[in-house]
Amino acid sequence: MSSPTDAPGLEQSQQRMRDAGVATAAVDVFTRFYRLLESGETGMIPEADVEPLTDVAHRDAIDVPADDARTALERTAIIKLNGGLGTSMGMDRAKSLLTVRDADPHQGTEAGPLTFLDVIVAQVRAARRATGATLPLLLMNSFRTRADTLAALAPHDDLPVEGLPLDFLQNREPKLLATDLTPVDWPADPELEWCPPGHGDLYTALHASGALRALLDAGYRYASVSNSDNLGAAPDAAMAGWFAASGAPFAAEVARRTPADRKGGHLVVRRSDGRIVLRETAQTPDADADAAADISRHRYFNTNNLWFDLEALAGELERTGGVLELPLIRNTKTVDPTDPSSPEVIQIESAMGAAVEVFDGAVAIEVGRDRFLPVKTTNDLLVLRSDVYDLDDAYRFVARTDAPLVDLDTAHYKTIAGFDARFDDGTPSLRGARSLTVRGDWSFGGGVTVVDDARLDDAGGASRVPDGAVVGPDGVSD
Repeated sequence: MSSPTDAPGLEQSQQRMRDAGVATAAVDVFTRFYRLLESGETGMIPEADVEPLTDVAHRDAIDVPADDARTALERTAIIKLNGGLGTSMGMDRAKSLLTVRDADPHQGTEAGPLTFLDVIVAQVRAARRATGATLPLLLMNSFRTRADTLAALAPHDDLPVEGLPLDFLQNREPKLLATDLTPVDWPADPELEWCPPGHGDLYTALHASGALRALLDAGYRYASVSNSDNLGAAPDAAMAGWFAASGAPFAAEVARRTPADRKGGHLVVRRSDGRIVLRETAQTPDADADAAADISRHRYFNTNNLWFDLEALAGELERTGGVLELPLIRNTKTVDPTDPSSPEVIQIESAMGAAVEVFDGAVAIEVGRDRFLPVKTTNDLLVLRSDVYDLDDAYRFVARTDAPLVDLDTAHYKTIAGFDARFDDGTPSLRGARSLTVRGDWSFGGGVTVVDDARLDDAGGASRVPDGAVVGPDGVSD
């Protein structure tokens, strides 16, 4: 392995990034991570080095005067990560343009369907009306989501805030051959030579794009950040007031882990300095997998809803020369994710929640599951489209009952095209269901009701649940 002063792979990668017009700050961040990778750094966080996070305050216990909450929200910007294409669901455009509700319940019977982006805009508008806050919305787009997203936002001419951009661009970096850490060449699809640097790029992109400076110059002090596919993370004046009063530079929203949350990022406390640290699955040694999955020991998972002080971020970036010192995530994949025989590559990544360890005095706050409604699969989408949730006047998703566990046959429902084709007459009622398991190729008629622990077994071919039928533990009944 070459030394940091003799790294042809680094030089080639840097040149490739410059030739592609990647921001200098992003090249500098990549350079830091490359040298960590080259030195043998894995980013692993062994169980022996951490303690469980305990004694976390709950959002429902905070008491913020209404005037203080409104004042804090007036100085808050809403930032949504919008770089995902929904490729795991067969999409090739911004995932936030996916329909999440068949109609807007507050706009009458003639209203069209609502996308994730529509709901986000409606949540911002509702918070503006309720508090008087200007509440700017900024999206971190990727090169592949920007055009479609901005086109979808164009009709919302009341959304932009003067002097602030509606979006800023996520950076990109080369995938590295695992054999020698040189940038991979893949003439069959040159786009596959590149990867995003993980959502930890948020801070670099904010800084390099000028959006951070624009927010500060406009008088904004705080940012509330979440994924665009998590519609539970609506603007919250009380949370803004709590964060402002805390004086903390950074806060992570966490929720209690359940058996379904055994995998995934969770917060721990580093023994060496007592700082809160985010440990992702990719940073957990195999030998510690069971300990990391112990939800009685490690109680809180990372929702990826964050709050940070814009002045504190600007100060830390100034101190580090624009290179926020986030921990490395070394992600090993194949250059073509659909072809396991294609060359093995390393993707250098970082997580935005990992900034919790960068800021002295960072804190965590526990929130309910209503703040965490991510849609990662069509299973999640079916529940969110169903009558399990109502949309209140602020366009927040309010659960009418516990959400059922949905497990649809991936051979037929994994892609959004296959999913929509099988629910072409509307979403079944799931309010009376604890779970729904579907095996085989089933489509659903209109007015279908799912109850208890419902199951549809593979019938050996295409089958249909009739209009108005009930699906339960024994399959279909009239």
